[in-house]
Order: sequence, then structure tokens, then C-alpha cells
Amino acid sequence: MRTSSIRHTCAALAAVTSLALAVTACGGTTKSDVKKEGASAASAGEADPDAPTKKGLTVGFLPKQVNNPYFTTADKGGQQAVEALGSTFKEVGPTSATDTSGQVSYVNTLTQQQVDAIAVSAQDPGALCTALKQAMKSGVKVVTYDSDTKTDCRNVFISQAGAEDLGRTQVQLLAEQIDYRGEIAILSAAQTATNQNLWTDYMKDELKDPKYKDVKLVKVAYGNDDAQQSFQQTQGLLQEHPNLAGIVSPTTVGIKAAAQYLSGSKYRGKVKLSGLGTPNDLRSYVKNGTVEAFELWDPAKLGALAGHASVALASGQITGAEGQTFEAGDLGTYTIGKDGVVSLGKPTVFDKDNIDDFDF
Repeated sequence: MRTSSIRHTCAALAAVTSLALAVTACGGTTKSDVKKEGASAASAGEADPDAPTKKGLTVGFLPKQVNNPYFTTADKGGQQAVEALGSTFKEVGPTSATDTSGQVSYVNTLTQQQVDAIAVSAQDPGALCTALKQAMKSGVKVVTYDSDTKTDCRNVFISQAGAEDLGRTQVQLLAEQIDYRGEIAILSAAQTATNQNLWTDYMKDELKDPKYKDVKLVKVAYGNDDAQQSFQQTQGLLQEHPNLAGIVSPTTVGIKAAAQYLSGSKYRGKVKLSGLGTPNDLRSYVKNGTVEAFELWDPAKLGALAGHASVALASGQITGAEGQTFEAGDLGTYTIGKDGVVSLGKPTVFDKDNIDDFDF
């Protein structure tokens, strides 16, 4: 499973991705994460791919949580893209990753301010829908990134990677490390996180393959994307299951907290740990043997792609319909898929052989 052929396409965002991601939140949805409940809210009018890129637009970014290093990096990528296209970037959002009502209030405020586009990472797939539909009714283009809403509540969703790819590859990485034998646990984020639940579903489905006949999933624990809670959940998992062979944590907060616990315990190097993390968060744990391999996407690229999509929508170059294409600067040309989903690309696997090649 180890992927050694890592493509380096970070040049345009190098300055952004050098930010340290001390405590991050990968609580985002991906392609197919939200069950289909109506078509994507593509504009009624037709797209004009040759329309000039409008300048002087205002694009509001609404992450799940401001001052969260993961979203800070993603939104810096968005800012770089929006400003390079001659428009104004603004970031607003709640200080808590579970303040859904706060997100709703910010959507309403941005709509009242008559921004041209909103890029939002939704805390809940349905809670923002009424506010987002009102925004679209008022002429605001809506892009979701990292975490989706229902498909009829936005124009386009920028997905980190395919949900199935992320779910299955995390199990594959961990299973390889434990030689396909032993008890494993999942350390997830919140029980209500759409992405985490879907990734977990794909993990469970992957485990049905006969090659995992000697691998047993004993528990799914939830750290709520909180470092202290995730640390305590890791400790609890090992107390409850002393024969645990491995933990997979599909959240950057969770995997870092688990690595911190394991690194200072008798389990370091014995209980394997994998999942979704950042190179800067996990570099020391890779080098001291706590973590063998993990994966993630580049959050700055994710934000940049959301910024390009927002401006393309506001410029009338796309509406969100399947098959439409748009330019995203140094990231290249992207095609809108089914239900208005645009996939950033496959995740990158990081290990001791390549981790020093990355700085984010």
C-alpha cells in the first residue's frame, strides 16, 4: 500500500503550507459524503465558460472554526487565490467547531452584506440549508469545501478526495502495519460528523474483505476533535483493550493526540497508529517510531480551489452543473462531477522516507 511516488505540486502555495498545524480539524466531508437529497443547486441560467473573470468581487470564507490551524491554512489558500483574481477575501466564523447556530448567523450576515460568494465548511449537512438557500435566492453563489451540506443547498462542493478512497486506504495502511492480524479501534471526531461516519462505514466495509479475517474492529471512540478528549479516549481504548494492535484516527486532532499519548507510553511502537494527519504535526512521531505511515490532502490547495470555484461561479463561467470545467490557476483545470462535486485529488501517504519533503 505504501505510496512512494508522491507528486509535488505545492509551488504556488509553498508560503501558505509552511504554516504549522498544531491542532487541526479534518472534520470535513468528501465526495458522496452526503446522501443525495435533491440535485445540486446549479443556477438556472446557462454557464458561459468564455465569460471574463470578474474583478472586485467579495468572497466570504466561513470555516467550521476560526483560529483553527487546519482552517487557517485552508483559508490562506483561499485568500491567495481570491486576491490573485482581483477580488476581496474575508473570513468570518465561530470559535467553536460545534457552534452550528453561530455558522447560521454568519451566513445570514454575509447575505445581508451582499457578498458575491460564500465558501463554507459546514458543521452540519442540514442545519445551514435554510440560510444558504436564502443566500442563493439573494444572488450569492455558495461553495462548500472540506465539509458539505445537502446538495441542493449549494452550487459546488470542493471535496478533499473520494470518501471511499479515504476510508479504505486508512484501513489498508493500518492493516499492513499490523500484518493483517489483531484488534483495532477507530478514534473519530464527533458522532454527528458526516464525513467521519461515512469514512467509518467504508472502513467497516473494507474490513469485510477476507484478507482482514484476522483483524477485529473492537470499538469506535469519539474525541470530538478536541485534543484533550482525544488523548483521554486513546488512554481509555488501551485500558479497555490491552491487546489492541492498532488505532486509525481519521481526524488530524485525534491522530496527533493519540500519537502524543502513545509516544510517552509503553505502547510506543507496539500499538500502530495511522489515519489522517499533517506532516508538521506528526514528523517527530514518525521519527521516534510512534507512527509508521499516515495520509492527508493539502488543505491550502483545498482552500485555493474553493476560492477559484467561488470566483468562477460569481463570474458566470460555471453554474455547478456536471461536466462544466473551470481554471484554477496553478492547480490546473477541474471538471465538475455528479451533484456538483469537484474532487481535489487522491490523498498523499507520508512516512519516514518522504515526510521531510513536505512543510504543512
